[in-house]
Amino acid sequence: MAPTKTNYDVIIIGAGIVGSMMARFLSKYELDILLIDKNSDIGMETSAANSAIIHSGNNPIPGTMKSKMNIAANPMWDQLAEELQIGFKRCGDFVVATSQEELDDLQPLLERGLKNGVPGLTIVGPEVVRARVPEVAKTVVGALWAPTAGVVDPFGAVVAAAENAVMNGTTVKLNTKFEEFLTEGNKVVGIKTNQGEFNARWVINAAGLYADEVMHKLGIRPEFKITPRKGEYYVLDGAEFQIDTVIFPVPSKISKGIVVGTTTHGNAFLGPTAEEIDDKSDKAVTLSGLEEVWEGTKKLIPTLNKKFTVANFAGLRAGGNAPCEDPNIDYNKDFIIEIPEEVEGFVNLGGIESPGFTSAPAIAVYVIELMEKAGEKFVEKKDWNPIRPARPNFASMTHEERQTLIAQNPAYGRVICRCENVTEGEIIDAIHAPIPALTYDAIKRRTWLGTGRCLGGFDMPRVVDILARETGLSHLEVSKKGEGSEFLSRRSKIVINEG
Repeated sequence: MAPTKTNYDVIIIGAGIVGSMMARFLSKYELDILLIDKNSDIGMETSAANSAIIHSGNNPIPGTMKSKMNIAANPMWDQLAEELQIGFKRCGDFVVATSQEELDDLQPLLERGLKNGVPGLTIVGPEVVRARVPEVAKTVVGALWAPTAGVVDPFGAVVAAAENAVMNGTTVKLNTKFEEFLTEGNKVVGIKTNQGEFNARWVINAAGLYADEVMHKLGIRPEFKITPRKGEYYVLDGAEFQIDTVIFPVPSKISKGIVVGTTTHGNAFLGPTAEEIDDKSDKAVTLSGLEEVWEGTKKLIPTLNKKFTVANFAGLRAGGNAPCEDPNIDYNKDFIIEIPEEVEGFVNLGGIESPGFTSAPAIAVYVIELMEKAGEKFVEKKDWNPIRPARPNFASMTHEERQTLIAQNPAYGRVICRCENVTEGEIIDAIHAPIPALTYDAIKRRTWLGTGRCLGGFDMPRVVDILARETGLSHLEVSKKGEGSEFLSRRSKIVINEG
């Protein structure tokens, strides 16, 4: 067995959307990159449970890092979607007013967006909203329309960015938890993890909810604190209700509000709530939270019915307390994107909440600029390939395309998930991808199996069989999301000697 590689140029802590995009953009250069995550798969934290909206940029305070990154990143997503071959659509969004007071509140939001440089922003009458969403509440009296807003496949974007990085030489290590920094004087020279020590000239903190704990290991920003903000959601059956845009209420001081929006998978989503909590692992849905979502939703679409529900879930956003860099702007929940003066070789990212998903590619570009200013010499690879080819998606194919695919490989003719038309061939592809999907949920994020009406009731035993066969794991080792979530405890129909 070859010895484990321990020396790299750049180590990235955290493989959510920010860390994965960081790895992808850095892989353009002659650098040895290591991307680590403590979970059994990439993108399992905030990036796995969010609204997946590519925001236009009308909400952030002008002059903040949130505003700058949002505005820079929004137009990047068309090319990214083409290169990474992921689901993405510019559906636009409405911020709807249901009273004259709220209609008046749209004007400062319009002015803020125009100051940020958002193109196409305009206030429209209720007939424009109703033409797109006939079911919208009759109380709607107008809306702010942002044509550059969109939605993306959140799982697909993380996976595709990280896979493209791997295709261009990046190493990914999962189940690898950061523990301490390795330093020489005031210079970071590597990290200690539960899988051993790794050396590097640069370490990038992209740890999301845990970014404060990482930076505090170096004594950086001891006053900075991440407070998780829980958001609870409904997912609706696409056969029962569809919407082809995103509808926001007029935002409050702490949240953009309860949203009704489309997804790239054909479902509609409702949510999220915005509850500040203490526990960074608490992703449980609550009766009160779901009721809050439903009450907020009914103000926008009164005809919705709870029987349309396919699933509920909750996600945590990494709300920080960092002040805006501009002392003239009174705002204390801005992004941290910096190379601190206190130490060398360390890039610090923190408080990357909404619009963090949207901003991720611009954050990556900005970090590269900071590293270059700090003395890093970037040499572009001559053979860098920006294209990450999409794998076959049986559900979206024509009958003729399916027949051709099945003729090439009969595994694509065996449907394992009947609700979403996911085949054995697609599952095998995911298991043997550049970043292998080795758990049920990892396959689910890549293929969308188990997300229909039966929620995996039909496909799960078959997926366990396929995972065991393709990986060499025993059936008892196959898990939902990693160690501790195994599906089976023993073989059935065996005699247990209790004597």
